[in-house]
Amino acid sequence: MRIFVTGGAGYIGSHFCVAALQAGHDVVVFDNFCNSDPGVPSRIARIARRPCSVVTGDVRRKQDISNALRSAQPDLVVHLAGLKAVGDSVARPLDYFETNVGGTACLLEAMKEHGVHRLIFSSSATVYGQPVELPLKESHPLNPTNPYGRSKLMAEWLCDDFQRAEGNVSIVVLRYFNPVGAHPSGGIGDDPVGVPNNLMPFVTQVASGQRERLHIFGTDYPTPDGTGVRDYLHVCDLAEGHLAAISRSDTPGFVTVNLGTGTGYSVLDVVRTFERETGRAIPVAYGKRREGDLAQYYADPARALHLLNWRARRDLGEMCRDAWAWQRGSSTE
Repeated sequence: MRIFVTGGAGYIGSHFCVAALQAGHDVVVFDNFCNSDPGVPSRIARIARRPCSVVTGDVRRKQDISNALRSAQPDLVVHLAGLKAVGDSVARPLDYFETNVGGTACLLEAMKEHGVHRLIFSSSATVYGQPVELPLKESHPLNPTNPYGRSKLMAEWLCDDFQRAEGNVSIVVLRYFNPVGAHPSGGIGDDPVGVPNNLMPFVTQVASGQRERLHIFGTDYPTPDGTGVRDYLHVCDLAEGHLAAISRSDTPGFVTVNLGTGTGYSVLDVVRTFERETGRAIPVAYGKRREGDLAQYYADPARALHLLNWRARRDLGEMCRDAWAWQRGSSTE
């Protein structure tokens, strides 16, 4: 297939592009490189041993996306372009709605214009909000607690309404839990601009000496060790989940699917596993809870297995080893 990937040079996008190329698909990367390195597509090609096409453009500009789709003539779109930091969304809600909702609207309009009927949409477990019960199923009430989560939920609603109106469109919404790790080659990985918003990149930067210590916010949660619990998922497993969703996308309709391991790990679980797997000490400092943080959440991945025949295969140790290999390589470039 010919696959058009918005945000294809980003963390998740680059890993999906490698997996798609290695599976024999042709890939077109569409990215504005606001939060990614323009050199990533060449890294993708080196790892996959196949090149991908690259189009520079902004998903918020209808003409950019329309021109790119007209030229690419893809069979399917994977929509990964978006803003994704919870704290940043509180400070800049307009930017999040403009990009995550407005950008999705521009993409859907361009897809309709050029007769592209298959979409895999990158969503997030933040759409669930405070868990009513665990593990989180796709039927769980949707009550996001921050602008990022609300923008993702609005984009989901937009996709659902678009599918109902068009009828012959297939949209698979993938709700990610917590992607971590890197490609085992060490050639691509999570490379955040500025201070990392997520745990694993912060841990690897402490391990490499770029930061003095890891700050852990909250030690009194109702969890086994008092620190927050999350469902960490290897980014290569996540990429393979998208490949699995391609086969489901040949049926018109709208479906939501969790991508997670079904296992929760605490912050201290991650730190101790990282130390054990890499031999690097991670100094920590403990502080009070941050407003809006949840005690724990993790997926029920049963629907992914049933509909997509997909399950996560890599454990936390592999996530830590691959993240550290990437950090060591990127720090020496």
